[in-house]
Amino acid sequence: MQYRKDKYGNDISILGYGCMRFSRAGGKVDMEKAQREILAAFQNGVNYYDTAYVYPGSEAALGEILERNQIRTQVKIATKLPHYLVKTADSCEKYFAEQCRRLRTDYVDYYLMHMLTDVQTWERLKGLGILEWLAGKKKSGQIRQVGFSYHGNSDMFIQLVDAYDWDFAQIQYNYMDEHSQAGRRGLQYAAKKGLPVIIMEPLRGGKLVNNLPREAENILADYPTKHTPAGWALRWLWNQPEVTCVLSGMNSLQMVEENVATASAVSVGELGPGEEAMLQEVVKAINARMKVGCTGCGYCMPCPRGVDIPGTFAAYNRRYSEGKRAALVEYFMCTAMRRTSSGASNCVECGKCEQHCPQHIGIRQELKAARKQLEGPLYKAGRKIVKLFRLY
Repeated sequence: MQYRKDKYGNDISILGYGCMRFSRAGGKVDMEKAQREILAAFQNGVNYYDTAYVYPGSEAALGEILERNQIRTQVKIATKLPHYLVKTADSCEKYFAEQCRRLRTDYVDYYLMHMLTDVQTWERLKGLGILEWLAGKKKSGQIRQVGFSYHGNSDMFIQLVDAYDWDFAQIQYNYMDEHSQAGRRGLQYAAKKGLPVIIMEPLRGGKLVNNLPREAENILADYPTKHTPAGWALRWLWNQPEVTCVLSGMNSLQMVEENVATASAVSVGELGPGEEAMLQEVVKAINARMKVGCTGCGYCMPCPRGVDIPGTFAAYNRRYSEGKRAALVEYFMCTAMRRTSSGASNCVECGKCEQHCPQHIGIRQELKAARKQLEGPLYKAGRKIVKLFRLY
């Protein structure tokens, strides 16, 4: 296993264990199977384990396995505050105490604001006293480092990076999302500010392995250097020195073994121009299924009405490349779960965006089409719930 440093010089394994996708049996986490997989990762040097308050059964399962095998002090736990449920300063303490009970620990190594969406949400939390609470927890050693996880565009990510003296950040990033979500620009900005960056969705929930079009599979298969689709996706990430740790939701021993083998063999800069060009051909083959030729460059931004144009088109394209459910989840997280919606319905057709689009996309018409596909009854109901309960 190889390691990269966190903000304070501690070693983090470049492969992290994402604990959201533990196998389940009878509606509960399959503890024996999960234990075998976690121990296989641990014995091969994986020391970063990521969970969250809202992952069903995950914190409790991880805590039991670590305690049962007496390895808590040899690993680093990352878990997340469900800040969207926090209404008072006391709520932070309540959730944290419950998480420590579940995890069977008296401290958390890496504590994240879960799905922090915008600066307004962070300001709301500051108004509730979260800065004082975090300072107290860090002073006592109960929380070692503070970060945030993020889904959204690079501009807002950069604003959030600047909004607090964070210790680390976590973003969705892969070779399909190089210029969407926080993207390469956000990754490099955080790294320049001294923040380690943890990567989630390196395989887009497995879609870069199990849902590749035939043309993309052939491009990978025909390349002289041979790696699995997962191997290529992970190597693309670890090729970048700004990436600290890549989370994988491993739920089989085979997956653990394959990812550990890859993580033990990679090096920064190993992918040259040929490999990068080949992966761009894979991206093109995947994009051939898509509806809008948006590259996520962001020249259309900022929208005067707050529409996340690249994020909307990324979700809209995902509707045709990966299916309706994946598209709706991404669109909801990136546009609805925030204080001010950034959805396509905000568009007033001013046309400012089209003046700057290097792809000459008819953005106004495409936003109408995206809105029709993505802002159906489920989206509208979800948005009402967010507003009603002031989750953000």
